[in-house]
Amino acid sequence: MNMGIKRKLLFYFTLFIFVLAVSLLVNNYDFDLWARLIAGMGVIEGHQVIKTDFLSYTPTHTWWDHEWGSGVIFYLVLKYLGPYSLVILQALFTFGIFLTIAKIVKLKYNVMPYCLFIYIFAIMALNQNFSSPVRCHMFSFLLFTLFIYILELARKGKCKFLILIPLITIFWNNVHGGVVSGLGLLAMYAFGEFLNKKNWKQYVYTLIPSVIFLVINPYGFEYIKFLFSATTMERPDISEWWGIFSKYQMNRQIMFKIFMLSIIGTEVYTVVKNIKNSNFAKWYSEQDKVKWIVLVVTLYLAISHVKMIPFFVISACCYCYDDIYNFGKKLNIPAFTEKIIYIMVIIMSIFSLASKEYTVPLNYAAYPVREVEFIKINNLKGNILSNFGLGSYISYKLYPNNLIYMDGRYEEVYYDEMIPLLKKFFLVNPGWDDVLKKYPPEIMIIEKYYPVYDTLKNSEDWKLVFEGEVFGVFLQKDNLQADYSMPAKEIDYYKDTLFDTDIKF
Repeated sequence: MNMGIKRKLLFYFTLFIFVLAVSLLVNNYDFDLWARLIAGMGVIEGHQVIKTDFLSYTPTHTWWDHEWGSGVIFYLVLKYLGPYSLVILQALFTFGIFLTIAKIVKLKYNVMPYCLFIYIFAIMALNQNFSSPVRCHMFSFLLFTLFIYILELARKGKCKFLILIPLITIFWNNVHGGVVSGLGLLAMYAFGEFLNKKNWKQYVYTLIPSVIFLVINPYGFEYIKFLFSATTMERPDISEWWGIFSKYQMNRQIMFKIFMLSIIGTEVYTVVKNIKNSNFAKWYSEQDKVKWIVLVVTLYLAISHVKMIPFFVISACCYCYDDIYNFGKKLNIPAFTEKIIYIMVIIMSIFSLASKEYTVPLNYAAYPVREVEFIKINNLKGNILSNFGLGSYISYKLYPNNLIYMDGRYEEVYYDEMIPLLKKFFLVNPGWDDVLKKYPPEIMIIEKYYPVYDTLKNSEDWKLVFEGEVFGVFLQKDNLQADYSMPAKEIDYYKDTLFDTDIKF
């Protein structure tokens, strides 16, 4: 075996075990997973894409489920491979993204793309966005990376691979609404190659059928209107749609901010050096306009919306690898440093994997598992008001005895007034009880750190009947029982029963 193959295998092995070690650090599932499993169950067990919500007691419109295909995949993985497979699936998504990035780098720059530090740096920058197993948007990040690879193949003269893009679009469109990022990427390549004075029409010819193929979905043409309205809508009450420099996010996403500033600094240094060595006109004429368009657009999206951060990280790894690598060489970093990085990453990853307890990730701080169990074992029926992030878990565990106010499906199912009403309620802003008057619940599950918790404790209409570490259960005082059974305290019980549900199709 020659040295090149040995280095290649070492790189992929090290990258994989690092991704696996990081992915297995998660301690709970994503809040929206439960709605995805319900949707997938509807297709597999009920033989239909669910188009009408049945989980809520509040008004809903057509369930425009732009992630129904993801739900099918997640449900099948869970059904046949078990709960922990969803954690492994996240690792496979992440590894697939960076494996494809390595292929892109080799294709673009004809170099051995094995500078491990760049990939580790990027993975750490993404850690907060990839910190739960598993979310539908991972399909978009992986397919966005795959699109770049196919488009770069086309730029190398292998245009026949462009035919794959409209076909992939059909799949992408049915697993996640982020398919619009793929269409946007095609448009950016077309415009960039136009500025490069190269063949730009092939990307337009690829874009046209890709847009047309969006109609291949369970909803038909009406879905396309929803998709583009959902893409442009504002979500001022959803933290992952806030900017990275907003008040809430200012002290978060630190690793990404370091990564972002490092990329900007490297590119500014490279540009200034190249212009000094020639002149601006010559530099501009030699520049790949596609690179700058994609970087600027994805940087803007990342700064504007935390959820879009991965698009910039992926783009930066693909288009800036050569500049980062050359900048590193300018720093005269000793050659043995790379070996040290490999050794450290392997040792830390193996240690993390060896010391890991391989059980279902769950913690009481994230999910009201004991509170939901309290409602279940005491047969407390009625409508439940909770924070919208908890809604799909509550539905998954308590339907059909209990319906929810709303969950994280947000624009897919609910009307615009729902979130503002909920926000007023939790913060006890003026009109805080409007939601109780308009959509009265019989039960509430409330986080103790919200102002409304103490307000309800002092209320004449509500009684705190169970209090856990983070959440409390409130009942209307007219509906109180003489006594209540208490839920189990052992977390292993909740891990073992986490995916049990009474929902049937």
